[in-house]
Amino acid sequence: MQPAGPESHPHSRPRPLHWLATAAALAAVLAGAALAGPGDATATPPAPGGAPDALAARYPVDCGPAGAEVVRHVSADLDGDGRAETVAVVRCPSGGGTRPSGVHVLARPAAPGAAPRVVATLVDAGQGMSVTGLEAAGGAISATLLGYSSARVPRCCPDRRRVVKWHWRDGKFILTPQPAAGSV
Repeated sequence: MQPAGPESHPHSRPRPLHWLATAAALAAVLAGAALAGPGDATATPPAPGGAPDALAARYPVDCGPAGAEVVRHVSADLDGDGRAETVAVVRCPSGGGTRPSGVHVLARPAAPGAAPRVVATLVDAGQGMSVTGLEAAGGAISATLLGYSSARVPRCCPDRRRVVKWHWRDGKFILTPQPAAGSV
């Protein structure tokens, strides 16, 4: 007796209709995600005077001609000076997989009409992490960092997760890792 192969199960072979249905379902999911926008970004109300515009800044990320994209951003008075800063998660555009993200803090421009200034890089995209769950409140920034335990882990599926928080202290942001899941 021979093992059953694709020829013995004609319903198991993909047909053009299967590919069309898959493409339509994927397009519907992507359209829904685009319309919903980033739902996990929260912030305290910005301080008077308005926060720096995350879309107008120039980030220290080399994405070639495509340029960097702002994935999410929040604004709050992080250093207690009465003016709002903006925290932006930035990455290079990607056709597939999960591109690494950077987290940058923006201050108002030095001169009228100039772009907002990047005053701190909390996570460099070169570290290979993705960033979710961005929040800013009470002088602190918190986020969830997703990463990979080895180069063999597919870039679609991070297998490391860590919640971190940065506090403004002595003129700079200090990183405080939160307890790892399952730790005592």
